[in-house]
Amino acid sequence: MVMEHVFLSITIKMNVPKFLIPAILVLLISCLPAILAQQPYVRKAGTECGVRDNSTTVLGYSCNGLRRRCQAYVTFRANPPYASVADIATLLSVNSTELSQLNGVRANHVFQTNQIVLVPVTCSCSGDHYQANVSYVVRPEETFWIIANNTFQGLSTCQAIEVQNNIPAVDLPAGARITVPLRCACPTRNQTAAGVNYLLSYLLTWNQFVYSVSVQFGVDTDSTLAANKLSETDSTVYPFTTLLIPLQNPPTATQSAASPPPPPPSGSLSPPPAPSPGGSSSKTWVYAVVGAVGGILLTSAAGGLIFCLFFRRRRRTPPKPDPTSSESFESVEKPLTVAAGEDSVDFMESLSSIAQSLKIYPYKELRSATQDFNPSCWIKGSVYRGTINGDHAAIKKVNGDVSKEIALLNKINHFNLIRLSGVSFNDGDWYLVYEYASNGPLSDWIHQNSEDRIILNWDQRLQIALDIAAGLNYLHRYTSPPHVHKDLNSTNVLLDHNLRAKIVNFRLARSADGQDSQFALTRHIVGTKGYMAPEYLANGVVSTKLDVYSFGILLMEILTGKDVSYFSDEANATQFSDILSQVMQESNWQENLKNLMDSSLEGKYPPDIARIMFKLIDSCRKKDPSDRPTMDDIFQALSRLQTSTPTGDWTVSINEQRTAPR
Repeated sequence: MVMEHVFLSITIKMNVPKFLIPAILVLLISCLPAILAQQPYVRKAGTECGVRDNSTTVLGYSCNGLRRRCQAYVTFRANPPYASVADIATLLSVNSTELSQLNGVRANHVFQTNQIVLVPVTCSCSGDHYQANVSYVVRPEETFWIIANNTFQGLSTCQAIEVQNNIPAVDLPAGARITVPLRCACPTRNQTAAGVNYLLSYLLTWNQFVYSVSVQFGVDTDSTLAANKLSETDSTVYPFTTLLIPLQNPPTATQSAASPPPPPPSGSLSPPPAPSPGGSSSKTWVYAVVGAVGGILLTSAAGGLIFCLFFRRRRRTPPKPDPTSSESFESVEKPLTVAAGEDSVDFMESLSSIAQSLKIYPYKELRSATQDFNPSCWIKGSVYRGTINGDHAAIKKVNGDVSKEIALLNKINHFNLIRLSGVSFNDGDWYLVYEYASNGPLSDWIHQNSEDRIILNWDQRLQIALDIAAGLNYLHRYTSPPHVHKDLNSTNVLLDHNLRAKIVNFRLARSADGQDSQFALTRHIVGTKGYMAPEYLANGVVSTKLDVYSFGILLMEILTGKDVSYFSDEANATQFSDILSQVMQESNWQENLKNLMDSSLEGKYPPDIARIMFKLIDSCRKKDPSDRPTMDDIFQALSRLQTSTPTGDWTVSINEQRTAPR
């Protein structure tokens, strides 16, 4: 009756003949993702690197949750060399302060061997799977299997790592920097309705059972079984695999430190009883029938609603005028207003969609966080520093349509791309709440604009360049669909407290259609002068090679210490090109290299590696975009250079430097 009522209402509004309802129902069920589906337990598939069984979660948990991005948790067992808060936080690319607070220990704490450590992660959809990405440098003789099952203890799989990095398992060079996708997931709609707010990816070890782990975290065993698509008669679990634990509240240090509960009652889950000749228990059959019927009803209803809204919006939404201007090189977008009629409906639908996956901050909370947007909290432009729950945040006021930027930031998850934690809306303005990068824009650190500027040493500059390349490479290769940033420059790169780079400002980003060789055209040229590729300025050609060109200009600034405006002068640009061509030659190249490098680095950089980086700059600045390398080529090259950089006098601790400029 429920399904019939829903589809009858939809077909009346859409004027669809009743005889087409069964066909529409079949189409919707076949095309929509299984939003209520469970996550099948991986079993032993994660240790069989040559097998990619789609019936398991070997490549990661499916994106079938209510949200595409959420707060999640994983466990890790302390084991040297990853036993301290700092070492574990670095390995898993998480904030060490958050890690220490979650586990109730000090920042310098060293855990006992095999002690369970709770780790907070931001879990996001990447393609069809949830994951939290970690950057890792391959050690000699390591394989995907060793990295997945030894180093990361089963928090990833060899298959997932291979797919993520597109590197054959037989060709894994030491020193290569790879991305390791950690196994995490977001609650499904029915889990959320049952009060589940978080999913914990628990690392199983020897002699553990679904019952014992559930009791340890105060969770009903049936809920854990359902979350992993297990049953009372099929509950066998294995070491070095993850078991999803559905939680109402975040896990606590008390739960992780608790002694294992006694074995379950005889015949209950440990080990599982043999199936009876008559089949499964009646309880399991009831769960199966109710789950199947409920899933079909809810999926069909949701699918019908989406189907209806899609066609309704396509019918009523007029083409929007292009909001950009080619004269000012600045984005000028139509303000988002809340008016009566269809515009307000569109706005409410947009806000409803955002609320499904991002935190919606009350405006008064942001006023309180910034002392009513006090000038003392002002950072730059329309960005303010705020304090929310004791942590700093960057709060940016935006007047205009930010839906595309929010949609992109909401589905990406990378350490070197700024994290959007929430939004707010008040009086026609959006307020975007970002993670706080305490050391400000890269431009404040590299340009020779003052005698008392803080000098970045060679290792720091190389790390920043690698960070930027890693973020762009993720944007080009691992977002779905791939995107072009379109406005990479030294002010759109921020540095955190460790001087690690974060790419920001995605308002101009657009889809790259997934191929470097496929170009799109635009009549409206928008970006920052000096960074825009010649094919974009001349013909409006947009591809990922546009970001490659901008990266080359930015890398040139990092090494020379000169602002991009310096190279806009024809005489300076010609002089730079002449010296660069001499550096590319074999004779007297070291002396010419000194004329290119930031004078503050004199005698404090490895000449051979610096020369290679200028060759990289030259390749990025090629006039023909097809002659430029891909960001993956650049990322791999910089990874090798960082590994091969010898230790020298240019290595200076961040702690030896002064406080960053504000």
